[in-house]
Amino acid sequence: MTGSAHAPHPAPAGPEQSFDRRLITPLILGSVLNPINSSIIAVSLVPIGEAFHAQPSQTAWLVSALYLATAVGQPIVGRLIDIHGPRRLFLAGAGLVGIAGVLGVLAPDLGALIVARALLGLGTCAGYPAAMYLIGSEARRTGSDSPATVLTALAIANQTMAVIGPTLGGLLIGVGGWRATFAVNIPLSVACLVLGALRLPRAKARQEGGRPTSRLDFMGMALFATTLVTLLLFLMSPSVARWYLPALTAAAAAGLTVRELRTSDPFIDLRVLGGNLPLLTTYCRNLLAMIVGYGFLYGYAQWLGEGRGLSAPTVGLVLLPLFLAALIASAVGGRRIGVRANLVAGAVAQIAACVLLLVVHTDTAIWLLLAVALVMGLPQGLNGLALQHAVYHQADPEHMASSAGLLRTFTYLGAMISSAATAAFYRQGADTGGLRDLTVFMLVVAVLFLVTTLLDRTLSRVGAPRP
Repeated sequence: MTGSAHAPHPAPAGPEQSFDRRLITPLILGSVLNPINSSIIAVSLVPIGEAFHAQPSQTAWLVSALYLATAVGQPIVGRLIDIHGPRRLFLAGAGLVGIAGVLGVLAPDLGALIVARALLGLGTCAGYPAAMYLIGSEARRTGSDSPATVLTALAIANQTMAVIGPTLGGLLIGVGGWRATFAVNIPLSVACLVLGALRLPRAKARQEGGRPTSRLDFMGMALFATTLVTLLLFLMSPSVARWYLPALTAAAAAGLTVRELRTSDPFIDLRVLGGNLPLLTTYCRNLLAMIVGYGFLYGYAQWLGEGRGLSAPTVGLVLLPLFLAALIASAVGGRRIGVRANLVAGAVAQIAACVLLLVVHTDTAIWLLLAVALVMGLPQGLNGLALQHAVYHQADPEHMASSAGLLRTFTYLGAMISSAATAAFYRQGADTGGLRDLTVFMLVVAVLFLVTTLLDRTLSRVGAPRP
């Protein structure tokens, strides 16, 4: 892998071969389990807190537990998929999602519910890396790049589930209470198990030098997990008294660097990754986009519920335009896959939404509240689509699943930073003053996202339409 953008290298194949479209349904269904569970909780926190008499600082663990499990698990599971293929890991993850759904429905206390959310995070780790792996492997099998429509469909599905989560959660709570937001995982799990068993290929372990590549860098994985967990724990509640957490993060990161540079089969090949500046920049740009996206999703939803006094179902309905705008933006942006153009448009829309949010107050008319969600939906669709295409074209084809997993790691790192910022600005509650402070923070990040996009000339060569 080099620093230049590239697509997976297809092997020669007959012209009669084409993408196996039977894979589309399971790969999309598996990949959306994570975004829907990460966003559906936004409107569930208040009713869950009331049910268990828990403070916001306690219910925040429902968000953090999934983020921690996913941020650590995605690249690890992705590495396993790169080596052993997606089938077994996809099915195991789907089964774990079903177990977590049952636990959430029956949970007697908040602690059990937090465990259920952590299991959901682990169970949903396989879906997206498996999808990216299959898209890349189909490109090699058929001898041509996978259809752009497949990547676009994957992006649309993930963005749709991420933004429709609060609306769906509000409707489920209105019908069956907050436990319904966990119960929805049970039929989804069954569908993934059935479709995965019927349609996913039985892949053999990758061969290297005539022998199976099955060595796993357990030490590297452990150091990676330690680095992320200590960092995320600090971000959840940053304070000078917790200085030991960033110290542990730095020590684990240093150990990970030394380990990965010395081992012959590293978990994260830092030599190769370090030489791919465009991919590293894409990860950082994804971090910035997610800080703004999740900051809005949770910050705005909490303000609507507490500051504006709307019910959970109503909050979900107010956020519905965000879903519609993201869906339309993904569909339109996917017709001509110009990564740089989509990212610039997404950055401008983020800035516009933040500026609009600065004028919101407790007496703001409903139509303006809907308009804010509508404008913020545009970057949700455009950025998600463009960043996914960038990783697909910039990553080493042999590490596609783990590269996709790292993209999700940066997604949830951004979510944790936004969660910490939200907690800091809402220290006195989700009032209008706190919302404005949070919005200023998001506006600064959105401007930085735009600047890094405009300065990155390599983006003009990524994902351009092929003749």
